[in-house]
Amino acid sequence: MVEIHPKKLAGNWESGFALDFHTISSEYIGDDENGRPQFTTTRSDIGELLYRLKYKSDRSVLKIITSTVSDFLKLRKWPIDLIISTPPSRARISFQPVPVVAKGVGKNLGIKICIDCVVKVKDTPELKEIYDYDKRMNLFQGAFAVNEADVAGHSVLLFDDLYRSGATLNAVSKALVEKGKARKVYVLVITRTRSKR
Repeated sequence: MVEIHPKKLAGNWESGFALDFHTISSEYIGDDENGRPQFTTTRSDIGELLYRLKYKSDRSVLKIITSTVSDFLKLRKWPIDLIISTPPSRARISFQPVPVVAKGVGKNLGIKICIDCVVKVKDTPELKEIYDYDKRMNLFQGAFAVNEADVAGHSVLLFDDLYRSGATLNAVSKALVEKGKARKVYVLVITRTRSKR
């Protein structure tokens, strides 16, 4: 069992959590030969597993991540009847961990999954370099379409891997309620950053 330290997330949803911080510490150790800063990073237990899955394509960690997410949801007892993963920010990447984990959680808990219920219909720039929350939210105006036929009346778990500022989750949550007519939206992410950048 992975040790987690859940963090409450505020937003325009019923209730939300991150299972833990992504990193515990990060120490600058100098620049590489190209002048890029290098760091020694210590991640939380679940943060390390997510890093291995997302950046090293280590699928051997899928079962433990999926079990950890499923066990947490069992304790929450949210009345969810549909799991939706956030649309990928970079659709061209061949392996997308969020829908894979969401499918595993749905299977574990016997809850319907809808991978294509929310789709990104407008290109937005990478948000890593945009620190102003309002600018992030403006970029998401009209960025998501929702399949109302699959979402209307459901209590939805909106699932993602990493929470930074909450802009994406707030925009998708709003679209689920306003465009998709979801009854309620709950949010769960695997990890969150320490800062809101």
